[in-house]
Amino acid sequence: MKYILIFSLLLAGCAGNGNGPVPQSQSGVKSSAKVHTELAGLYFERAQMGIALQEIELALQSDRNYAPAYHVRGLIHMTLREDKEAEDDFVQSLRLDKMDSEAHNNFGWFLCQRGREQESIPHFMAALKNPLYNTPERAYLNAGLCYQKQGKSADAEEFLMRALVVQPEMGQAMQALAELKFAQGDYVTAKKYIAAQKNENLTAGQILLAVRIERNLRNANAEASYAMQLRQRFPDSREAQLLMRGE
Repeated sequence: MKYILIFSLLLAGCAGNGNGPVPQSQSGVKSSAKVHTELAGLYFERAQMGIALQEIELALQSDRNYAPAYHVRGLIHMTLREDKEAEDDFVQSLRLDKMDSEAHNNFGWFLCQRGREQESIPHFMAALKNPLYNTPERAYLNAGLCYQKQGKSADAEEFLMRALVVQPEMGQAMQALAELKFAQGDYVTAKKYIAAQKNENLTAGQILLAVRIERNLRNANAEASYAMQLRQRFPDSREAQLLMRGE
């Protein structure tokens, strides 16, 4: 299962070293909480989790009701697999701002990854109900992947296709559809979704799937071409070992 974690913050105006004076006005409180949360986001993206958590604490010292701080801390705890803390933070974030589509999407993905797929779907739907959500393809994709994880192929295909309507070149959606169609024995359509992805961006897993598709279509030349690409680009991968064993 691919990890579809969506995290974005507005970084304009970020400044300071995290040790400035305590703001006095309401706008100053919000500004301080925002800056520290954005800095936490930057450290999170660099995998500097300890510093990120310190920045979140500074944000919450400025404003205990700043929803994005709980959202970002939920992402940090999720990454660290501190599941209780992650869930508590996601829930608090949404309690403070129930319209935050990014928080709904990320909490839904957290639940899906922890084997709670049925609980995840309402959060993706909540994200999609927000008309101001700028990237609905993310929630469509995640919903499709979670339906696929549950074995609900028709629902998975519907939401993955919706993701492609919004973003036609979304590689993750195309790959998921290729896997779905391969499992259904529709090798021609599976091949179409593999071919629609940029060849140089294919992962070892995607190339192995392409090998298996061409094998089932009895396209020996195409199968050999993908097999060579897998051996050359990912010689030490698990997928290359499976290929050598004829799997």
